[in-house]
This record gives sequence, structure tokens and C-alpha cells, in this order.
Amino acid sequence: MPNRLARATSPYLLQHADNPVDWWPWETDAFEEARRRDVPVLLSVGYSACHWCHVMAHESFEDQQTADYLNAHYVSVKVDREERPDVDAVYMEAVQAATGHGGWPMTVFLTPDAEPFYFGTYFPPAPRQGMPSFRQVLQGVHQAWEERRDEVTDVAGKIVRDLAGREISYGDDRTPGEQELAQALLALTREYDPQRGGFGGAPKFPPSMVLEFLLRHHARTGAEGALQMARDTCERMARGGIYDQLGGGFARYSVDRDWIVPHFEKMLYDNALLCRVYAHLWRATGSEQARRVALETADFMVRELRTAEGGFASALDADSDDGTGKHVEGAYYVWTPGQLREVLGEQDAELAVQHFGVTEEGTFEHGQSVLQLPQQDGLFDADKIASIRERLLAARSERPAPGRDDKVVAAWNGLAIAALAETGAYFDRPDLVEAALAAADLLVRLHLDEQARLTRTSKDGHAGANTGVLEDYADVAEGFLALASVTGEGVWLEFAGFLLDHVLARFTDPSRARCTTPPPTPSS
Repeated sequence: MPNRLARATSPYLLQHADNPVDWWPWETDAFEEARRRDVPVLLSVGYSACHWCHVMAHESFEDQQTADYLNAHYVSVKVDREERPDVDAVYMEAVQAATGHGGWPMTVFLTPDAEPFYFGTYFPPAPRQGMPSFRQVLQGVHQAWEERRDEVTDVAGKIVRDLAGREISYGDDRTPGEQELAQALLALTREYDPQRGGFGGAPKFPPSMVLEFLLRHHARTGAEGALQMARDTCERMARGGIYDQLGGGFARYSVDRDWIVPHFEKMLYDNALLCRVYAHLWRATGSEQARRVALETADFMVRELRTAEGGFASALDADSDDGTGKHVEGAYYVWTPGQLREVLGEQDAELAVQHFGVTEEGTFEHGQSVLQLPQQDGLFDADKIASIRERLLAARSERPAPGRDDKVVAAWNGLAIAALAETGAYFDRPDLVEAALAAADLLVRLHLDEQARLTRTSKDGHAGANTGVLEDYADVAEGFLALASVTGEGVWLEFAGFLLDHVLARFTDPSRARCTTPPPTPSS
């Protein structure tokens, strides 16, 4: 029998609507129920495209015995971090402060007053590599709640006081000067990986905003070092497995330092930001690779993420059916030499093996390879490679596709609007500008009320109940400003002005230069 999440509009929450766990959404009634029953709250935060969220759901939340224990001793609350980034951010700060790391699924135990006292991320169904099982954690927390309540509430109080005492400096009214920007560039140079591109070690996330900073710094100062870091990083990402060599678009991150093996989920915000980065790189260098990647990424967003209402869906899952009914990470994207031969024949398959770096041992798991471009351009006939890509893409489209989170997030659609508008203008693609206009129209019709207040999410043409946060206002305003620049239509400038007026009214305090962040109340 479906639980309370059956009323949700979030695809992630709906994935849990048939769990035997008696889930509650984030609402006041859940915490009142915990207070009435005198039990703690289990807060589980994740998102639709999260691989380990699916793993923990299958191992624990779909398990009847685990669900029975949860239902007897806890009030369980499930949150979509993409719908409630405010809730996610506060408790993630607590998790990272307590454990030194974070991630999703995020597992937090709270008092009925929403005060956290025990934290974790993924817990396995049985003890593994020093981690306790989820059942052991549940039993230990229950025992502590029953037998050492004073200790639990004391810990919760200390954590809340620590969170409330943390100050986030927003600086002063002075914009960064040349000295600060030079220091930032120096720090990035120290972190830069000159052999592989990017910054730091594994895992490697596409450094979208850092690349944008480097390109702008070069445009402003002519600093060749900044351009070189941006150009080399973009080239290595575009040649790696993190980039979909058949269908375009980027996976969320690479698990290795060489950009080869991705975590296969594809997020709208990553692709919107990177589409714009590559378009700006083309503007700075004239790189044909940058042009190709910008257009392929834009086409990927329109082809695979556009919703029936004209907006853009949040994400594609990392997992998909491997053809046996089992959901496996990366199943949609990886290939073996034998699979290439089945689609292409012996001669073309040999060419594809060389061009895409496919090996008998595999670059992923079970002898499968993620397609990449280890060879330099120009070694293979371009028309032949284009034909091979088309045939492989057609064959891949016959595989079970990854699930799509159809939730439209205002902020991420603002990023997509800006990227598509600029890319369409640079490369004479009016269809991309039209796609940006359609998404902007949806935001105005469905997400924006008469007072220019934003709703964060919608799905299937219905607005959600969550109010916009700062990133929604800022990113949608930027998207509208890009549209105004590309189309010359002043109405988008006016809409951007309304949104930024709300930013100044709602998200700034002229009497303070700092802001504290207490835990959100369940009614918020």
C-alpha cells in the first residue's frame, strides 16, 4: 500500500511511495507525530539520479524487516535535496563537520525538534569494510534514545549551538581587485594537474565556474596561463569518458584522475554550465573541438532533457536495465569489443576500438569500456568516424534508457536558458534560442507569481509547493539577461530586474555583513 509520499510531485519521493517504510515528507506533522510517540526522526535525503540512493533503497528501504523496525521506533522523513536545498545544506554542513565528509544518501537522526544528533551517508545492509550495518545503526540509536536520553539531547543541543555559531562571511561592498584575482589565479595554478587537466586528484568534478573565471580573467588581462589551464582542462574532459562521445553531454564527475570512468548520472546544471564554458572557449580561441562540444551538449539538453511543457528536466539516472531486468550503473553507455562487432562488423569495429579506446580488459567493469578519445584528432577518416558514431548511437537508443527526473528546477532552467541563448547566437542556431525562449516562457507562466516571487520546482505543468531560494532568483535572472542580450527584447530585462529586486529585498541585510545558518524548522 502506498505511503504518504504518493501525494508528492518529486520523482525521487515518488520512487519511495511503495516502500514498506511509512515515509513522511518534510512537514510539521511528521515532527508532531515524533513528539507524540516520543521517538526520534530518521531523515533520509537524496535525489533521483543518485546511484547509492537507489542501492540503499533496494537494500534497506524495500526490505520488510528493516521497514518494520523503522516504523516501530522512528518517524521516517524523506527529502529530495533538489526540491529542498535549504534543508539539505544545513544538515549536510552538520554531517561534514561531524564526519569529515558528506554525500548522498544522507542519513541523519533528529530529535522531534529537528535537532541532529547522529549522522552518516550510505549504510550497507550488513557490516562491511568497517562500516556498521544500517540495522545496527538503527538499533544503536534506538537504544541510546531509550537509555541515554539526556546524553542524546545534550549532543543535539551542542550541535545546534555550533551550527548557529558558524558565520558565513559575505565580504564587504568592495569588489575583488587585481590583487585578489591574482591570488586566486596563483592558488588555482598550485592545484592544477598539468598532466591530466583539472584540479586536485580523484574523484574529479568538472570545474565549471573555475573554467569560467579563467576564461574571463584571460579576456580581461590577456593572461596566457589562465587560458592554457582552461583550454587543456576542456580538451581532456572532452576526450575523456566523462563526456558522452556518442550523444553529447557530460556525466556528473569522473571517479579517476584521467576523466575516463564517470559516475554516469547526467545533471542539467552541469551540462548548462559546461555548454556555456565551451562556447566561451570557442569565442576566445576559435577551437573547433570547443565548438563541437558546445553544440553537442546543447543538442543533448534539447533532445534528452526537454519536457513537454518546454522546460528542462533535472537529470538522467546513472543506472539502467542491463537487458536482464537488473539495474546497473552505466549499462546504457558502456561497450565491449564484441558488441561493437555486432553493430559495425569486423572492419569498422576494429576502427571503433582504436578510435574510442575500447579494450578486451575493459576500462570499466566486466570487460566493458567507456568510450573516450585517447588518440589525437586527424588519425582517422572523419566521415567514417561520423558514420560509426551514428550507427552506435542508433544501436544504443535500442537499449533500455536511464530514468529521467522530469522535475523542472527554476535555477537550473535559468542556467540552461543562458547557455542555449548564447550558444544559439554564437553558432547561428536559432532553434537553440527558441528552446531558451520556450523555457523562459514556462518559468514566467508557471514559476513566477504577480509579485515576481519564484516557485522552485514544477512537474508535468504543475507548480510545486517549494518557494525559490537565492540560486533560483540569481540563475533565472541571468538566463533572462542572456535572452535580452540575444533577442533584444526588453521584457526579459524587466523580468530580470523584478527578480533582482527580490534578491535585494529577501536575501540581503544591509545592517549585517555576516549571516548565521540555524537548522530549518519543519514548518519552513
